[in-house]
Amino acid sequence: MTTQVKAAFTITRWDESAAEAGEPKLARVDVGKTFTGPLEGTSTAQLLTCAAADGSAGYVASEQFSGTLDGRAGTFVIQHGATMSPDGPSFFGHVVPGSGTGALVGLKGTARVEHELITLEYDLG
Repeated sequence: MTTQVKAAFTITRWDESAAEAGEPKLARVDVGKTFTGPLEGTSTAQLLTCAAADGSAGYVASEQFSGTLDGRAGTFVIQHGATMSPDGPSFFGHVVPGSGTGALVGLKGTARVEHELITLEYDLG
């Protein structure tokens, strides 16, 4: 059975370094987050970002969460990303199969990460 949770997060670290000079701007970012709600804990993420001169942008990320999901303790990895353009945003994200540990072994699902909110649809089998 699939369960959906929404949890707020705060960005606690944003360390950006330029990957390439010029346009569009490419960068690598190390990010730290703290989560509250049904997803309680911390994460570290590695992002690759692109920012175009016209305001369009995109990123891809691998993010490792450590804490509890609906009271179950463990860790798991989400790979997620988005693009932003004048047509609006487009999001994607998935729990990496086999990445769950502790009480989160077997976790699978999808994720949408936006504006300091994560929506996770998951199944623990």
